[in-house]
Amino acid sequence: MSSSKMPPQIRRLVLLTLGIVGSYVVARKLLTPPTFGEYGWDRAAALEENAAHKPVFSGMKSCDECHSDVLQKVAKYEHKTVSCESCHGPSRMHADDPDLKTPRGTLADGDCLRCHQSSPSRPSWLKQVDPIEHYRSDKCTGCHIAHQPKETP
Repeated sequence: MSSSKMPPQIRRLVLLTLGIVGSYVVARKLLTPPTFGEYGWDRAAALEENAAHKPVFSGMKSCDECHSDVLQKVAKYEHKTVSCESCHGPSRMHADDPDLKTPRGTLADGDCLRCHQSSPSRPSWLKQVDPIEHYRSDKCTGCHIAHQPKETP
């Protein structure tokens, strides 16, 4: 074996490395969007794409147009700082056409537990329950009124 000849296993490793690096360079060139990097690590075209999305949330002001009585009740209780759409879902279509129902018109237990199921990651001031131990009926709304949680139905 001469000193100028490379062992076959080293030659294979060099070829494999060149193949991997070459594939990466080609893939990066082909897959990187043309506007990437114009604003740091962001795509410049993403701003226009996001601005073109039609809003799906309507906001509490549009809920207040038809449901002001409900908002007045909610304002007296713990959920006064919670947006209507946090529980009832994005309601832009319902606000535009009141005949359409909100995505989550009637609340299910999962809607309450999304915020109130006990979890060490949640702040201690937020009322938390263990659903297995807490349930006395088949639903949260069996014992609580969603808009007035301290009131009983």
